[in-house]
Amino acid sequence: MGVSPRATLLACAIMIAGCSNGPGSARPSPEVPGHEVTSSPQAAPTRAVPRSVVALGDSVPEGAGCGCDPYPELTAKALTVPGTRHVAATNEAVGGYTSSDVLAQLRAKSKVAANVAKADAVDVEVGANDVSFDRSCGTSTACYEKQIPKLEHNLSAIVSRVHELTEGREVLVVLLDYWSVWLGGRYAKEQGSAYVHAASEMTDEVNGIIRKTASATGSAYVDLRAAFKGPDYAYDETHYLSGDGDHPNAAGHQQISAATVNVIDKTLHP
Repeated sequence: MGVSPRATLLACAIMIAGCSNGPGSARPSPEVPGHEVTSSPQAAPTRAVPRSVVALGDSVPEGAGCGCDPYPELTAKALTVPGTRHVAATNEAVGGYTSSDVLAQLRAKSKVAANVAKADAVDVEVGANDVSFDRSCGTSTACYEKQIPKLEHNLSAIVSRVHELTEGREVLVVLLDYWSVWLGGRYAKEQGSAYVHAASEMTDEVNGIIRKTASATGSAYVDLRAAFKGPDYAYDETHYLSGDGDHPNAAGHQQISAATVNVIDKTLHP
């Protein structure tokens, strides 16, 4: 995502974790309970806590650039109750993957499809690499927007395929979006105002598709832009980013997990 392609949607993240502001944070970090994370109104009113979670997507759920437990694994740990309930996480996210790659994963007769078929919950976070920064396009958003219809088609097809693979069983699909599809925080500012504006516009486009798909398919939706930047998207998210400016650090993964847990809880217990 951004200058370096983002390697691993949604993958399903149910995690606890409070996060503290790192040094260099210009404003207080957004409180998880206060930011707008919503699940689709079409989601099932009552569901059992998942015991198996599969994560699909790019380098974000994969955990690239962190050297820490990524949010899908944190999710399973948060849901596990020692001696009572064990929740297993299978992370199938791959760095650099686009929505086309994830759809191909699910359509192939592979262990990924087999794992999804057995899952109680599937987290998907994908789309940033569909519009990854390209120097030939630069900051011309019109150059990237031609990829948006394909992303919309693929994301809907991904959710449909998950339900096909889990036919006959209830499965919770969780779609996560992005704080920025390119570089974020001070790393974006270092590229200049045109870059910041274009990154914000493309993030709007991608997140809008993810939100729309969640609503149309009855999937849960996690607003990571609000989780990282606050309800008005006004905070600087640098303290949640690794040194590459593109991927979450440990605090970032904790914040993603906390936001996801919040949405999962609202979906299971409306």
